[in-house]
Amino acid sequence: MTDTAAIRRKKQVQKFGRSDRSPLGLWFWEIDRVLLMLITVLISIGLVAVAAASPSAAHRYSGGDVTFAPLYYFWRQLFWIALSVPVMLYISTFSKAKARRFALAGAAFFTVMLALVPIIGFEKNGATRWIGVGIGQFQPSEFLKPLLVVALAWLLSLRQQDKTLPVVPLTGALVGLIAILLMKQPDFGQTIVFGTMWMALLLLSGVSGRIIGGLVGAGFAGIVAAYLFYPVATTRINNFIYGEGDTYQVDKAHATITNGGIFGTGPGGGTAKFQLPEAHTDYIYSVIGEEFGLIACLAIALIFLAIVVRVFLKLLDEEDPFTMLAAAGLTTQIGIQALINMAVNLQLAPSKGMTLPLISYGGSSMIALAIGLGLLLAFTRRNPYLNRSPYVVKWGGQR
Repeated sequence: MTDTAAIRRKKQVQKFGRSDRSPLGLWFWEIDRVLLMLITVLISIGLVAVAAASPSAAHRYSGGDVTFAPLYYFWRQLFWIALSVPVMLYISTFSKAKARRFALAGAAFFTVMLALVPIIGFEKNGATRWIGVGIGQFQPSEFLKPLLVVALAWLLSLRQQDKTLPVVPLTGALVGLIAILLMKQPDFGQTIVFGTMWMALLLLSGVSGRIIGGLVGAGFAGIVAAYLFYPVATTRINNFIYGEGDTYQVDKAHATITNGGIFGTGPGGGTAKFQLPEAHTDYIYSVIGEEFGLIACLAIALIFLAIVVRVFLKLLDEEDPFTMLAAAGLTTQIGIQALINMAVNLQLAPSKGMTLPLISYGGSSMIALAIGLGLLLAFTRRNPYLNRSPYVVKWGGQR
């Protein structure tokens, strides 16, 4: 009995030690724990922010019903987080090959779903972007973003094997198709995000400067054309530049984010948020500014920046083109979305109806982010035993 107990204690000590080569043990040592910590911090901040914005949203969407739970959206967000975090951690255990196959299949599926939105989708807030499933609904474009990034990264990485492959026009045609489907919804903000992600991947893949210059010119021409012929873009840009039309949302967002000053009014002390539409989603950054101050807004921006810098520094010695493009593309997607949301709240960009990643309330958006972050964690894993043991190199698969 004594020997058995000693062996059991020894195994417990070795669990998650560097000698632990079980799948879970290897995952523990391979995962980027700093990146995982930054993600966890943002999720925690988001939960606090939704709790701060929930009374305002509950008051607005309950029609002033005093019996409506003020923390209704907080409890729902807590449920979505409890569902999303295991999804993120599970996907982070995928090998790079499995993560690639998962993303390719998912990108194909959600592209089809995006094409079906005009047929089976339903309208909400003047746009048809959602598909109903049972008692809930989901937005295909949210799920498509991270999955398409990986698919585009895989296609562009094929250039390293054969320079004659027409992957640039192929990926351009794919992104163009998705842009058309998005603009029909209409969703001009997501169209900009998809286009920017594609451009970033092209730049990282080593496409010639001539092609990049031509695409930048084409993109500028596309924005001008959208302003001239696409009413949604015309309205949003005119509202931003000239203050024409309905500027109620951005005006209230500005009043809310500046009401708290540097250090904020304190948790629950905000009053301007009760006049703010979509306080728990698109304009939650303004609620944070009111109750926790502009210093909290700056801290959130720095955390997003830290995630981007962390991943890009880690990719400096990455030798696999696909892994480099996939991880960089996923990070760029999150960074662009965060930058756009914060810029809108600060009146530095036209309103686009875009949430702040990991912080804004949302079920399908939280699960979609969990998928994207799980893929990012999978692609940034590093085998600590690499080049130490031939057995581990073979067991761990490609780097």
